[in-house]
Formats: sequence, structure tokens, C-alpha cells
Amino acid sequence: MSNGHRVSPGKKERVRHMFNDIAPRYDFLNHFLSMGIDIRWRRRVVNLAQERKPAGILDVATGTADLAIALAACHPERICGLDISDKMLAIGREKIRKKSLDQLISLQTGDSESLPFDSNTFDLATAAFGVRNFENLQQGIREMYRVLKPGGQIIILEFSRVRNPLLRALYHAYFRIILPLIGRLVSKHASAYHYLPSSVETFPHDQAFLAILTETGFENTCQQRLTGGIASIYSGDKK
Repeated sequence: MSNGHRVSPGKKERVRHMFNDIAPRYDFLNHFLSMGIDIRWRRRVVNLAQERKPAGILDVATGTADLAIALAACHPERICGLDISDKMLAIGREKIRKKSLDQLISLQTGDSESLPFDSNTFDLATAAFGVRNFENLQQGIREMYRVLKPGGQIIILEFSRVRNPLLRALYHAYFRIILPLIGRLVSKHASAYHYLPSSVETFPHDQAFLAILTETGFENTCQQRLTGGIASIYSGDKK
């Protein structure tokens, strides 16, 4: 399989340190800068997941556990969230505790490209705005495939490329100028919110990402574009 989407060594550690640094302001900035649209996007993921009634769910790159918490609406038997940032997970655990979901959702530190779970364990594997941070995208997707049971489903929520020229121009101005400025002022981190648009631009979108899912072994792959294509939901089934 091609390693065309492998990025330079050291990305994993840079991402870990960056998210540890911005963790205290991450949730506020997420919801403020997206004007709350990210909440609706996660709800779309939950609606799709509910169709399968998954008993065991793995949320990769879970961050502060927003998607893991939302997936409780699927009424599974357990939800596991995994992330490389301890400080993001600490905030996620506090949110889970306040919602009295401790018995349902567990969070642990781990590497998305070497998942600490047995093969054929989960019915659903998800990731929201996390796979573009993988150091080796294909390896991370292969690991999600491995830990899914046969017939299990993968659902990925990720930013994508806007096709409409006018909306794309407005979106790029916001994404490249306004978002980094506000993000830097609020988070006090000089580069984190410049990293976001650059990571989106280099991510393999649309058919390129669907091809990676297919190469990994997923079938019935599809893409749902959201909010004019600002984000997309990708899904597929393990054979």
C-alpha cells in the first residue's frame, strides 16, 4: 500500500504537546469558532450510528470526549475513548463524571496507530476531526479496521473541501485569517490554530479518502457532505 500520505516524523509528538497546551480552552474555542455547528455534525454521526445499534463503540482521537458522550444516545453496552493527549482526556473524564456516564464511557491514553485492543472487539469505530492528525493515516485506519468485528462499521467526521466558489472564498478567509487570530488570542498558543487549516488542506478528501477506506478492506463506503461541504461524514463496513 502506498505511503503517500505519511507525514514527517515527529508529528505525533507535536500534536500531543499542542493539544495538551490548548486543552483548557479547547471546548470553548471549538463551539465558539464553529458557531455551534460542530454539535449538529456530531448529532448526524450519532443518527447514523443508531441505525446499527452497536453494543461496543471505540472513539479514536476522542479528545475531550464530545463524540463519545454524544454516542451514549445509541444505548451501547460500553464506549471506549482513546487519545494521545492526557490533558484533553482529563477534561473529558470530568465531563463524563458530571453527566454520570462513568459506568458507560471509559477513556485511556493510547496511540491511534497501535490500538491497545484485541482484533474483532468493537461494533463501531468512530473519529471526529482526529484522523487528519495521524502520523500515518493508512496505519491508523488499518488499526480501526482490525479492532472492528466482521460486519462492524467505521464512521469518520472530518473537515473537507468546499466546492461552491463563493462559499469556499468566505470559508477560506475565515479559516486562514479569523480563526487563527481568535484561536491564538484565546488559547495563548501561537501555532495551534494555524495548524488546523494547514492540516485540513493536506488531508486526502472525498474520493481520495474513500479510496483509503476501500484499500484497507472496508466496503459499502460512502461520503455525506455537511454544511456546503465544510465537513463530511465517511463510513464503511468491515467485511
